[in-house]
Amino acid sequence: MNYRKLGKTGFSVSEISLGTWQVGGKWGEPFSHANADQILNAAADAGINFIDTADVYGDGESEKAVGRLVRSRSERIYVATKCGRRLQPHVADAYQPAALRQFVEDSLRNMQLETLDLVQLHCPPTDVYYRPEIFELFDQLREEGKILHLGVSVEKVEEGLKAIEFPNVTTVQLIFNMFRQRPPELLFKEAARRDIGLIVRVPLASGLLTGKFSAQTSFSADDHRNFNRNGEAFDKGETFSGVDYATGLEAVEELKAAFPEQPQLAALALRWVLMFDEVSCVIPGASSPEQILSNLQAAELPALSAEQMQKVREIYDRKIKPLVHHVW
Repeated sequence: MNYRKLGKTGFSVSEISLGTWQVGGKWGEPFSHANADQILNAAADAGINFIDTADVYGDGESEKAVGRLVRSRSERIYVATKCGRRLQPHVADAYQPAALRQFVEDSLRNMQLETLDLVQLHCPPTDVYYRPEIFELFDQLREEGKILHLGVSVEKVEEGLKAIEFPNVTTVQLIFNMFRQRPPELLFKEAARRDIGLIVRVPLASGLLTGKFSAQTSFSADDHRNFNRNGEAFDKGETFSGVDYATGLEAVEELKAAFPEQPQLAALALRWVLMFDEVSCVIPGASSPEQILSNLQAAELPALSAEQMQKVREIYDRKIKPLVHHVW
């Protein structure tokens, strides 16, 4: 495992880490703590030392599982959680310091930890980034010993750029993959200048970049890849990175043709993300221990050549960019 610095937190984190949106099992299935324990321990055994969760994952069950892992292991495992998405309705006015404080304290209770390494605002509405009192709350929480660092999880590049103007923001979590290539144009440069850690989520475009889907693939009724393709439940960009499914399949076939020597497209897609030095870590999910091992194959791949990087960019520019570049 290779490790990278997580911005001004100073944490040295595994470049391939773990997101836990589906750690309790596959989409739409009841949360399985037995499955979560297997996945989380397989990750720690492999040298993964950064786990990303949220209070809404499994309605708090994911946090409980992550906390149990941390308390049971001797290694230093960094925990990042998120707050804000429990607000109903999820609107800017609902973001109030008292509510967010309660969410942080609930997360501490869920995980049975004294301090959270990193708390991230969970994709708040854009207006929240213009309210200093929200960010000031986390200075108070740090002084109280309840958190070490504040980060943000964003939907749009513009939100990340605004967030890092606050001096106590240490990390930005964002969608970045072969189908979402806008962030390096400005956000990566500004993040590097301000020593901001970049945490990459949705690196496989909701599974599209595994190369295992087809027009005949079906998703369960409770799977966001079935019900959120047009943003019915949350930001459309979280599902297939906002790319039309049929167009995404066409682009995947072109990627396969461009890299015939690499049978595992998922590993290639993760390796592509890690080609960017500004990235601190990538957090693919896993619904089984086997997927942990599959994700780690990316670390064993050689660096992509300039010609290979250009191939990926050419496919993006022609097939994907007109659909997503200007939106996120």
